[in-house]
Amino acid sequence: MPQDLHLDAYVSFTLAVLLLFVGKACTRRFELLRRYSIPEPVLGGLVCIVVVSALYLTLGLKVDFQLGVRDILLLYFFAAIGLASDVRTLSQGGRPLAVLLALAAVFIVVQNLVGMGVALGFGMDRRVGLLTGSISLTGGVGTTLAWVPHFVRDLGITNAEVIGLSSNMAGLIAACAIGGPIAAYLIHRHQLVSSAEAALEPGAHYEDENRTRLDYNGVLMALLWLNVALILGRGISDLIALTGLRLPAFVGTLIAGILVRNVTSLFTKQKGQLWHWDRMRAGVSLISDVCLGVFLTMALMGLQLWQMQGVAVFVLTAVVLQVVLAIGFTVFVVYWFMGRDYESAVICAGFGGIALGSTATAIANMSAVTRDHGSAPRAFIVVPLVCGFFIDLVNALVIGFMAK
Repeated sequence: MPQDLHLDAYVSFTLAVLLLFVGKACTRRFELLRRYSIPEPVLGGLVCIVVVSALYLTLGLKVDFQLGVRDILLLYFFAAIGLASDVRTLSQGGRPLAVLLALAAVFIVVQNLVGMGVALGFGMDRRVGLLTGSISLTGGVGTTLAWVPHFVRDLGITNAEVIGLSSNMAGLIAACAIGGPIAAYLIHRHQLVSSAEAALEPGAHYEDENRTRLDYNGVLMALLWLNVALILGRGISDLIALTGLRLPAFVGTLIAGILVRNVTSLFTKQKGQLWHWDRMRAGVSLISDVCLGVFLTMALMGLQLWQMQGVAVFVLTAVVLQVVLAIGFTVFVVYWFMGRDYESAVICAGFGGIALGSTATAIANMSAVTRDHGSAPRAFIVVPLVCGFFIDLVNALVIGFMAK
């Protein structure tokens, strides 16, 4: 009989930080990982998955992590994204946002058709394929759990939860793996540089650029306004819920961060005691990077490969085809329609997160690319808004139509 090992929140969080260090060490040691911009949290999370799976398969020991802090870290990360969003940059993202949303909508339909085709090939109800399509991949865990009762109660698919969660798990790992290599291929194939990179001296590296230095007051201001964004974001999420829409909590936090940044800048002196963006920027960036890194590590820590028992062949077949589809669609469609420049290459790195994983995966992929190749401000506005807001609405409509 399998035995359970329960690790409390403090131990789980500490282990996540340690695993993030492991991922950073792997990146420093292996140049291939840096070349293809594989996110550091992914490496640490994969180490945890391998060890935990080995303990379960060899000793029958099931390790259970308490990962409640993970959701709080995600909120801090999106609050930071919002605070870093100048309204002038937002105004430049209107057309790219509409184009990316349209492309993502087309991809959702194709993704579901592929999943349904695989289900028919395995002699299953075609609608089972939706669980290996946009429900689990584009939608993520929340969407999967929301649709499982319909598949079990109304369609009689008793193992819908196992299929959906297994597909989400496989897709999340794949999304972490393909984003960086896709961007690296496009950057080198088309000799792309960011505007920030172009301004550096020949031979200089983006990480070598001088940045605003951290100081106590700057970090304290960053914490203050991040928490203000979290509080305001909770209220915004409640207002959204009143409309009947079910959106992730980080959507309200992202909107709140944008409002705080731009409204406060209008009514507060730039050198005020509590608001000085240039001084707090480094603190916001640091907190954002730490929260994203630990969040994604913890997200991977929670994956349990043994849940795929009984449906592994079907799920892996479907996900492999979905990965091939995502790569081809990203390289040959998304890159060309998004402008064929450096910003579009960074968006392509994030599209794997939109298509196969989660918003956090998309941002982690883009962060790994920009850390090595230069900033892409519009990408970090367009992708989170598409991932966290608009795509959920489109996905719900498509699923509702195809699940009949």
